[in-house]
Amino acid sequence: MSFQSINPATGQLLKAFPIQSDAEVFAALETADKLYREDWRFRPVAERIAVIARAAKILREKRDEYVTYPTLEMGKVTRFGYMEIDLVADILDYYAANGERLLAAQALPGEPGAVLLSEPIGVILAIEPWNFPYYQLVRVAAPQLIAGNVVLMKHAENVPQCALAFARLFEEAGAPQGAYTNLFCSIDQIGKLIDDFRVRGVALTGSERAGTSVGERAGRNLKKVILELGGSDPAIVMPGAPLDHAVEQIVMGRTFNSGQGCVNIKRVIVIGRERGEQMLTALREKFAAIKVGDPTDADTLLGPLVSERALNGLLKQIEDAEAAGGRIVFGGKRVARPGFYLEPTIITDIDAQNPLYTQEAFGPVLSFYVVDTEEEAIELANATPYGLGGYVFDADVDSARRIASHIDSGMVYINSCFADSPGLPFGGVKNSGFGRELSEIGMGEFLNRKLIRVADVG
Repeated sequence: MSFQSINPATGQLLKAFPIQSDAEVFAALETADKLYREDWRFRPVAERIAVIARAAKILREKRDEYVTYPTLEMGKVTRFGYMEIDLVADILDYYAANGERLLAAQALPGEPGAVLLSEPIGVILAIEPWNFPYYQLVRVAAPQLIAGNVVLMKHAENVPQCALAFARLFEEAGAPQGAYTNLFCSIDQIGKLIDDFRVRGVALTGSERAGTSVGERAGRNLKKVILELGGSDPAIVMPGAPLDHAVEQIVMGRTFNSGQGCVNIKRVIVIGRERGEQMLTALREKFAAIKVGDPTDADTLLGPLVSERALNGLLKQIEDAEAAGGRIVFGGKRVARPGFYLEPTIITDIDAQNPLYTQEAFGPVLSFYVVDTEEEAIELANATPYGLGGYVFDADVDSARRIASHIDSGMVYINSCFADSPGLPFGGVKNSGFGRELSEIGMGEFLNRKLIRVADVG
């Protein structure tokens, strides 16, 4: 096993990096823990903020370099790569601008002499996926480094150059050795790290299977864990929704990042039979116009999937869905070109016995449903083990808010496909995991909220 860069647009192996030895992994843990105990946690918040602010500045200056790695390693369309880099820089800037306020001691109203401190807890182990190879990392790194924690980062095996580039960012920004450490380690070594008392918290974004394993191990070691485990996000299209806007947002929400996103729109639920036919026709026309191809081409909307394994997995899901009665309205096949490309796909006539009814399709595969009532739409939206995001499209915002309140998810977006911001919490419920990243809540997940109360002895 090794960490490998394979270009999904060509299938070509670019580079390979060996797994680190146990001695190397635990030497990195010792360095991180020593830095935390003797230095980093005691530095003034302003000094930690300065490192994060410099990292943002360097990233903006080197965005043309940093955008190349995700395109090469996971096939990210370059123009979307720039969007990710800009968001990452915004997150770094957000925590640099707000860190002191977010960590300030809080008086407790009605409790004289009581104050609540926000203190770091130690080494945080993060285990992150490939689909947003900088954004996933910064959601942990920026707030926790400012908080005074230190971070060990185990990135996905297929984006090692992204992992190394992100580690260089903090090194160039002046972070001392041990503040942010990239690890090329194995699953077995991850388990040993979770068992080690010096690791005090674990963050994972990944599959349900990975979340179950990490959550169980962290629980046995009495350690806080944050899990973000994907979703099957519904988009409810109300009868009064502007059709053109809803179609535009749904197409982008399903195909952005080649459909490989936890909060991509996965299921469209249209209220009204006539409206459903109009929506399906419009979506089919839009999908037919999507340019699939070279991720570096400015006109490309849909790049390759991350790997042949991912492509074959989606093809199997499509095959199984069709065998169970689903109707392929558009696409459904591998694109006849080098690399791991799938046609953008729309599937309808999916009933509750169809495996796609509850599965997450991690690629450009859209499930399409039509119902008659709001109640049916809400029931269908919630008929999944996942609960990460949701979407509602409606000209009547009050009505959309009412529908949103009935969707079982951590986030609901109204009339837009993506509206992420550094100041907004990110996370889900049900099998999508628990805990939050970003915003004040994300910083607080790995803080000791220490109460100090002084008695009046006068």
